[in-house]
Amino acid sequence: MAHQQLASVNCPLDDIDLAALRDPAGIFELIEVVGNGTYGQVYKGRHTKTGQLAAIKVMDVTEDEEEEIKLEINVLKKYSNHRNIATYYGAFIKKSPPGKDDQLWLVMEYCGAGSVTDLVKSTKGQSLKEEWIAYICREILRGLAYLHSNKVIHRDIKGQNVLLTDNAEVKLVDFGVSAQLDRTIGRRNTFIGTPYWMAPEVIACDENPEATYDNRSDLWSLGITALEMAESQPPLCDLHPMRALFLIPRNSPPRLKSNRKWSKKFQSFIDTV
Repeated sequence: MAHQQLASVNCPLDDIDLAALRDPAGIFELIEVVGNGTYGQVYKGRHTKTGQLAAIKVMDVTEDEEEEIKLEINVLKKYSNHRNIATYYGAFIKKSPPGKDDQLWLVMEYCGAGSVTDLVKSTKGQSLKEEWIAYICREILRGLAYLHSNKVIHRDIKGQNVLLTDNAEVKLVDFGVSAQLDRTIGRRNTFIGTPYWMAPEVIACDENPEATYDNRSDLWSLGITALEMAESQPPLCDLHPMRALFLIPRNSPPRLKSNRKWSKKFQSFIDTV
């Protein structure tokens, strides 16, 4: 459904000729790996001339994923001009010898303080203060309000996809390939990604082709992300992903484990989302 919605708001996908993209040599260079996405690695890189840092997602361009990659570039180009969405700088193709896949470099704003998940893991007690959680949730909601007003569902909200800049600005990433297409189970029915943040109605779509969902599924995922910030991990994370997929639609919605530690406002926020 997200895919159909996107197709309707995007310019024709053939607008982008991947072969015509420039080679990054002499323009951007890779420094070190900073993370692994669903589709390849994310590097810290720099603009050769100015030394400005950038995040560079490096993906192999296989023929069957070419359309999806074009879709991701279109979405990034179109929607990254909001202060709660990581800014898109451009795309490059690094040609490979015949017989090997070319590499696509997607170049984006570098968020030096890492992800919300990194922040939680490195905080004493692996739990953020409530006012920090409130601030991060508010900023995520601003980004989502913008995407939703443009008929885009993010579909992959989780701590790992919420990044922080060095001065604590909050930026959403990865609403491209991994998020827009039904890739959690994937068309090859292999399990990609992680189900713990997924809304029950999104999981129902994988089980029943008649089922639908809308942008409210992002709010469920925001609620799980808030629980991750409060309790260091999402609910059910100690279970096998397939078991979690089975239980999420069948369990009642998760709540904060400890009531004493958190304000009534926070508890009611979790209930609402």
